[in-house]
Amino acid sequence: MEEVRETGQHTREETQEGTPGVRAEPPSTRPRRRSILVAGALIACAVLAYLLAQRYGLWKRAPQASRLMAPAAIPVTTATAKRRNVGVYLEAIGTVTPLYTASITSQVNGLVIAVHYTEGQLVHKGDPLIDIDPRPFQAQVLQAQGTLDRDINVLAQAKMDLERFRAAWARNAIPRQQFEDQEKVVLQDEGQVKSDRGNLEFLQVQLGWSHITAPFTGRAGLRLVDPGNVVVLNAGNQVNATTSLVVITETQPITVVFTLAEDNLSEVRAQVHQGATLPVDAYDRALEKKIATGVLTAIDNQIDTTTGTVKLRATFDNEDDALYPNQFVNARLLVKTLRGAVTAPSQAIQHNGPVSFVYVVRDGAAHIQNVKTGPTDAGNTVVQGIAPGTVVVTSNFEKLQDGVPVTPVNPRAPAVANRTRKQ
Repeated sequence: MEEVRETGQHTREETQEGTPGVRAEPPSTRPRRRSILVAGALIACAVLAYLLAQRYGLWKRAPQASRLMAPAAIPVTTATAKRRNVGVYLEAIGTVTPLYTASITSQVNGLVIAVHYTEGQLVHKGDPLIDIDPRPFQAQVLQAQGTLDRDINVLAQAKMDLERFRAAWARNAIPRQQFEDQEKVVLQDEGQVKSDRGNLEFLQVQLGWSHITAPFTGRAGLRLVDPGNVVVLNAGNQVNATTSLVVITETQPITVVFTLAEDNLSEVRAQVHQGATLPVDAYDRALEKKIATGVLTAIDNQIDTTTGTVKLRATFDNEDDALYPNQFVNARLLVKTLRGAVTAPSQAIQHNGPVSFVYVVRDGAAHIQNVKTGPTDAGNTVVQGIAPGTVVVTSNFEKLQDGVPVTPVNPRAPAVANRTRKQ
């Protein structure tokens, strides 16, 4: 009975320490039981998630879509590599330079009485330009002519006396000294006549200078002198003779002077020494419009050491006056022509540092093909590494990769209506 009471007492004590009516557990078993509960909850969540995924097909659908969905083809424009003749050009900035430019000044003093040209007029060689009052020079010419006539008669009289003295000396009628003196008088008069002739010719030249004419065919510039101006060789308040009275420039033909790097000089000279005629095209500033076509006519005799360039001159007929003096143009010198070279459109060529490549269309996909580029002419570049007939991509490069499917979308050429003439 005592043992039973002790046991009951012990049970009541433990019940008092724990939950009323429940026997208390040992402290060492509580953490382990808590871990088991947490693990069980996680497992239950995982099983629930798996069942939901299986029911709604979330895990099956994603892999199936990745296997069945193919990448969409990229629309691109294409072109075909072809064989063609390609010109090798050297380009440089040039200046239109007339073959002849004359700043005409007066050689004599005088009053300007007439201006015969109009501004911008095309004048021909010998056409009158400016007249200076010729009357003073005409008077001087007349005076010189009179002096010459007088001295000619004096010489004639001296020659007559010489003949008389020769006949008299033959008869011993006069001393020899008198005869010899007369010979010298004749020589003196001949010298005076020559001097008079020279003075007359000089004054005639002066008279001719009063009538200024065009020295060559060209275009006159703006009028620089008017009738009523006085031309004085040295005078601060008058029209000085060193000031141009008119400027004439030859425009047909005309030349273009341009420079090339000395590294290209040997190639150009080799063609010139072989007797080749090298064409030169003159383009506008934007290199869009061809103005005229000429030929290379001269190479300067020395290289500019400050720039490492050499000057060249090309001549143009310029029959339509398309080239204007001192106009800036872009000169394209055709050095040689590559015949039968494989070319591709320049926009098809891509660059990755020093490497050049194109996208070749093969089996419905774009494939990278490395190429070596050469000269470019009219939007086509010489390439090595592809064969004629190869189709290359010319657009949408930012979307392309090696092996990506592509779809050519080249615009169709406009249809040409066939017109049948009714008989």
